[in-house]
Amino acid sequence: MNQPATPLAKDTSKLDDVLLAMDVVDTLRHREQLVLSELDAGAREAALLARLKEIYAAQGIDVPESILKEGVKALEERRFQYEPPKPSLSVTLAKIYIARGRWMMPAVLAVIAAGSLGAAWHLGVAVPERQRAEAARIEIADTLPSEIGRLHDAVMGVALEDAARLKADAFKAEGERAIAASDVKAARAARDALALLQQDVSAVYEVRVVYGPGEARSGVFRIPEDVPGGRNYYLIVEAVDPNGVLVQVPVTSEEDRRSARVTRWGQRVPEAVFQSVADDKGDDQIIQKSVIGRKSAGYLSPEFTVETPGGTILEW
Repeated sequence: MNQPATPLAKDTSKLDDVLLAMDVVDTLRHREQLVLSELDAGAREAALLARLKEIYAAQGIDVPESILKEGVKALEERRFQYEPPKPSLSVTLAKIYIARGRWMMPAVLAVIAAGSLGAAWHLGVAVPERQRAEAARIEIADTLPSEIGRLHDAVMGVALEDAARLKADAFKAEGERAIAASDVKAARAARDALALLQQDVSAVYEVRVVYGPGEARSGVFRIPEDVPGGRNYYLIVEAVDPNGVLVQVPVTSEEDRRSARVTRWGQRVPEAVFQSVADDKGDDQIIQKSVIGRKSAGYLSPEFTVETPGGTILEW
C-alpha cells in the first residue's frame, strides 16, 4: 500500500532573512546619528557592522553578518523607505478619492440643493413665463381682436348720437394699432375702454338730488378763484337706474380736471335753481322735484329738466 505523501515544510529562511534585513534598516534609521557619524566620517563598513552586532547582541539577538550587510545595502538603496509619489493628475485624483468621506456628502447635498433651486426656478419662473408669453400671443392674435370687434359692434348697434360712435371708432382704431404692434397692454386698454363705453351708452338712469335721513346737505356753493366774490352753486345728485340701483358714471371735476367713475357728484346749476330746490326741501325736508335729469339708452349724457351750465365737482 502506498504511503500518503508527507507535506513538504515551507522554507521560511528567505522570509526570515528579509525580515531581519528590514529590522536592520529600521535600527539604522532609529540610530540616525550613528549612521551619519560613521559614514560621514568615512568609517569602514566593518566598523559599522561591528557596531550593529553590538546593538543586537545587547538585545540578545544574533544577526548574521550577511543580513547586516544586506540591511546596510538596503538602507543605502532606500529599499524599505517610503518615497511619496511626485505630484501628478493621477496622484491628485487618488487623494481626492481617498478623502471622499469628507467631501462626498457636502458635494451630494450641494448637487441636490442646486437641482432643487434649478427645478424651483424652472417651475416658478421659466414655465410661468412661457405660459404668460403663450397666453399673450394667443390674446393678441385672437382674443383681443375678437373682443374689440364685438364691443365696437355693440356700441354702434345702440348708439344714437355721433359722439358715442366717434368714441367707439377711436377706441377701435387704438386697439388695432396696438394689435399690429403686438402691444398687449395697449390693446387691453382699448378693449376695456370700449367695454366702459358700451356700458355708458346702454345705461338708463335718473339724476336725483339727494335728501332724507343721513344726508347732511343737498347742495353746496363754491367761491371760484377767478371770480372773487362770486359763487358757483351745485346740487348733490346721484344716478339711479329703474330698479333703484346706483349707477357709476364718468364725471370730471371742473375744479382740478380729475376724472372718476362715481355714483354721486355735484352738478352745477344757476342760483335760481339752487334756491328753488332749497325752498322745496325747507318746508318738510323732502324734495318733491328731486329728479333733475334722465339718461336714455343710446346717449352718453343725461338730459336735464333744469337749467345747468354743465360743470361738475367730485368733492364738497
